[in-house]
Amino acid sequence: MPPKVRDYKKEYQQQKKRDEKRNRAARERARYEAENPGKDGKVTRIKGKDIDHKRPLSKGGSNKPSNLRQVSPSKNRSFKRNSDGSVKRNTATGPKKKSGRKK
Repeated sequence: MPPKVRDYKKEYQQQKKRDEKRNRAARERARYEAENPGKDGKVTRIKGKDIDHKRPLSKGGSNKPSNLRQVSPSKNRSFKRNSDGSVKRNTATGPKKKSGRKK
């Protein structure tokens, strides 16, 4: 059976629709800012870490250093998502709290 021919034009249109290029550029810019902090002269090694946006870009967050933090990949990539791909919440889920009401 011959391999299926990819429709690159269609793939490119989907990437444009999802703003993949702009989003990737924003992530790369954030990583660069974390590795090259500027005036303070501190060199930060982030090998093996992810740059996390405290307030996600999809929720209106920015690439300012105050909105960035270093976290392990397992922490950063495990958030629940909405149907549009945005993050539901940016907190770790824990056990449910019991309400004070009795049945």
